[in-house]
Amino acid sequence: MPSPRRNVEGRPLGASAANCSSSVPGSPAHGGGGGRFEFQALLSGRTGADPACARLRASESPVHRRGSFPLAAAGPAPAPPAPPPEDDRMTLNPSFLAIALRSLLAIDLWLSKKLGVCAGESSSWGSARPLMKLLEISGHGVPWLLGTLYCLSRSDSWAGREVLMNLLFALLLDLLLVAAMKGLVRRRRPAHNQMDMFFTLSVDKYSFPSGHTTRAALVSRFILNHLVLAIPLRVLVVLWAFILGLSRVMLGRHNVTDVAFGFFVGYMQYSIVDYFWLSPHNAPFLFVLWNQQ
Repeated sequence: MPSPRRNVEGRPLGASAANCSSSVPGSPAHGGGGGRFEFQALLSGRTGADPACARLRASESPVHRRGSFPLAAAGPAPAPPAPPPEDDRMTLNPSFLAIALRSLLAIDLWLSKKLGVCAGESSSWGSARPLMKLLEISGHGVPWLLGTLYCLSRSDSWAGREVLMNLLFALLLDLLLVAAMKGLVRRRRPAHNQMDMFFTLSVDKYSFPSGHTTRAALVSRFILNHLVLAIPLRVLVVLWAFILGLSRVMLGRHNVTDVAFGFFVGYMQYSIVDYFWLSPHNAPFLFVLWNQQ
């Protein structure tokens, strides 16, 4: 004789169903309505129900279905992403000034390379390189310092000594300021430059600003203001300073901006020298010391 079918808990399936139906008002076991099944009474019957029936009703409840939980039971909504820091926003969206500076730098490098026609013997104007190097020596600091000291030792007038003393002061000021700016900026010389310069120091491996150009602008303005020269000689002094600055780019020693800023620095250096002009009245110890020598 086949055994009756059983549910998960081991009870006969018929008994479980009978218990479920008997616990609900209106079912045949409960004495209600001749087999009429009341669905509302089945859902509302809570007391005296079989545990299996309760689990069945709980499993069929829409609250326990996957994805049917209400929004109130869910966790807190994720916070919106924080805006990027100010530095990142500047990097992603560079300012107009940064774009302009980069464009000017690119133009400066391109123009300096185009004008470096005497950078090497194989360049387009390589034959003029010895002349450019001779012009380079004319603007070097060592010849100017030695020449000023020699003239100062041979001068026998107070006016001449005063002018030469201030020229020496201007040359020393130029050396200090240019060395300080080169050490701070540390801009490398152009890639097509050949390091065959006359008497270089440690800071001479940097290019900004051009020391030859600052010295040319300073000396030319000093000469034009304190020496009585004819007009042709004054024109030659200005041309010497201009050609000397241009030769720095043609030799590949400097970029165009190095030379342009060098002219500005040299022009302003003379204003400093003129403001702190040394004379026997404000610096008598210097002239007395020199007279004793």
